Amino acid sequence: MNLTISGHHLELTPAIREYVHGKLERIKRHFDHVIDIAVILTVDNLPEKEKRQRAEINLRVRGKDLHAESIATNLYAAIDTLIDKLDRQVIKYKTMQQKHQHDTIKRMPDASEAAAS
Repeated sequence: MNLTISGHHLELTPAIREYVHGKLERIKRHFDHVIDIAVILTVDNLPEKEKRQRAEINLRVRGKDLHAESIATNLYAAIDTLIDKLDRQVIKYKTMQQKHQHDTIKRMPDASEAAAS
């Protein structure tokens, strides 16, 4: 798994990197077949002070790219809501993958049973 954390108009401190990495452990706990993760943390210069911190993530799994974005006043709050959104998407993707695997071979009668009927 490749993890890329970048900041726009923001200095990435080791504390922020560790916080994001710790939160992504929750995603890995639910689904460990992640190929690539790209996290972008941004401070926007908006007139609305309550929506300046933005966090977005692109998570790449086999066959699909998941994207989530969050805006908040605090960067840590934006990261928290971002991970919540992504967690719901990953759980939904995982259940879809599990539902598409069919058990048709197990339910098919054996050739000897079919001939006896």
